Amino acid sequence: MTGYDYDELGLVAGLEIHQQLDTATKLFCGCPTELREPEAASRRFTRYLHPTRSELGEIDEAALEESRVDREFEYLAYDTTCLVEADDEPPHRLDEEAIETTLEIAQLLDMAVVDQAHVMRKIVVDGSNTSGFQRSTLIATDGAIETSDGEVGVEDLLLEEESAKRVEETDDGVRYGLDRLGVPLVEIGTSPDIRSPEQAREAAERIGMLLRSTGKVRRGLGTIRQDVNVSIADGARVEIKGVQALDDIDDIVRTEVGRQVELVDIAGELRDREASVGEPRDVTEVFADTDSGVIRGALDSGGAVTAVLLSGFDGLVGREIAPDRRLGTELSDHAKRHGAGGIFHTDELPAYGVTAGEVEALREAVDAGPEDAVAIVAAGTEVAERAIEAVAERAAVAVEGVPEETRGANDDGTTRYLRPLPGAARMYPETDVPPVEPDPSDVPEPELLTEKVDRYAAEYDLDEGLAEQVAYGEYMPVFEDVVADGIDPTLAATTLESTLTELRRDDVPVENLTDDHLAASLHLVDDGEVPKEAVGDLLSALAEEPALAPAEAVEREDLGGVSEDEVRETVVEVVERNEAQVEDEGMQAFSGLMGECMGALRGKAEGDLVSRLLREEIQKRA
Repeated sequence: MTGYDYDELGLVAGLEIHQQLDTATKLFCGCPTELREPEAASRRFTRYLHPTRSELGEIDEAALEESRVDREFEYLAYDTTCLVEADDEPPHRLDEEAIETTLEIAQLLDMAVVDQAHVMRKIVVDGSNTSGFQRSTLIATDGAIETSDGEVGVEDLLLEEESAKRVEETDDGVRYGLDRLGVPLVEIGTSPDIRSPEQAREAAERIGMLLRSTGKVRRGLGTIRQDVNVSIADGARVEIKGVQALDDIDDIVRTEVGRQVELVDIAGELRDREASVGEPRDVTEVFADTDSGVIRGALDSGGAVTAVLLSGFDGLVGREIAPDRRLGTELSDHAKRHGAGGIFHTDELPAYGVTAGEVEALREAVDAGPEDAVAIVAAGTEVAERAIEAVAERAAVAVEGVPEETRGANDDGTTRYLRPLPGAARMYPETDVPPVEPDPSDVPEPELLTEKVDRYAAEYDLDEGLAEQVAYGEYMPVFEDVVADGIDPTLAATTLESTLTELRRDDVPVENLTDDHLAASLHLVDDGEVPKEAVGDLLSALAEEPALAPAEAVEREDLGGVSEDEVRETVVEVVERNEAQVEDEGMQAFSGLMGECMGALRGKAEGDLVSRLLREEIQKRA
């Protein structure tokens, strides 16, 4: 599914970038933004959510379908969880730090800031928000970024609250953690100006660089998510949610184009065959004596087998439309949305314990001819009925072409059905939060990361490679803070990039290190309290026991420096112990003895001092 002429196909794509902001508190309350482990939850509560009508009396189609799946939502609350997060108290005013960072981003995207920002409610009934909606605020419009294939417009910049963290599926529904709920998040939506997979990736990389240039966005897995809107001329607009890595965007677009091309071709074939979809029916009797494990399990639990006749679909249900995904996989996605484990269909049967005789009996039960296919669902009676209806509805759409829908990104670059595309009926005003009047005049425009690289190299005499690592790295804000405090830039850069990378490779949990840990440790080294050679040991100790203060870790690990006299004493001992080697090799013995000296001093002395004293002692005896 490669080698397409994207211009000929009429590819149109756009991006929605969701980036968490690195603020101290949440968007609508004063709770901390620190993420917690589920085991730290202090209490739990449950909710059932239902869609509501908009101010015009309309119900959003996506919310309506979501509500058809009967689920209980359980929420894990922590000692920091407040009444706002539990939806037991109205939200507070918008967080000022989050607004300021959003205005910085607006400047970098060359956007026009709105005169007055109003908070809106966006209906969400998948349980990811305790209130049943997400709060979103339009901050700026009409921006642009440059790519090698031309300008891509940026339509809107919104400030939103992050959703609750999905912890796990339960027997009754879904369990969420409230630690992430309410973390400030910006959503950046581009215009549909993207015309190739490569341009989609380049646009996302450009926006990502601009966001990181603020130094006020979160880093790491899950802190940034890309949604991609893709369509071709004969297809339909499809929104693909949750692309985690920039490296996946071009593959996602390529695969979606291929999927739509195949679905358009299948639809043409189905129309040529005058295909149609029958009414769902119960075919439990056909499998009364089956040896199929899946079907037997459903029936033994009091369930049923339901079926739908797909007239004219023979051979097409099993046709591949994306790597390892077929039209039958699309039908199965819809069945799963209603609680079924999936479907079987006659393009793949007999298999999975279903015999040829059972397939023939199934065909007879639904009056299927040679050109027809049959899909079945085995599950609890109610689930089987709902699931086969969903399968029938999706099969009917296959005759028409590509459905507009929201899909989820899979790890292999393919996608799966999630829900219909949302409409305007899901948005309505939030009456509990007053509007704000953003003032970008007091917000300085951030320095771009590309500009930081040049400045670090020129101002701090860092080589270009190290300057780029620091500027684009996770610890860029820490670097700028400590250098402003007088820390040697080379020491700061090598510690934050090289030393931490080495510790991470040695499985040291460096994610436990806070900015305060790093800054205090660098100050101890810069003040001469700890030798440069011991900074790795100090950071390792702090990572293993984050509650320790850096000064306490220095004392406990005995990492403090030693005097020059003590260093000379150690060097003399090493040289005298290797006196014969020194007499034979002279200065050639330096390298081996240097390692022995550093080992004896256990990182308590600077390498330059040890090197100077060792050379002196060797020269005395050479």
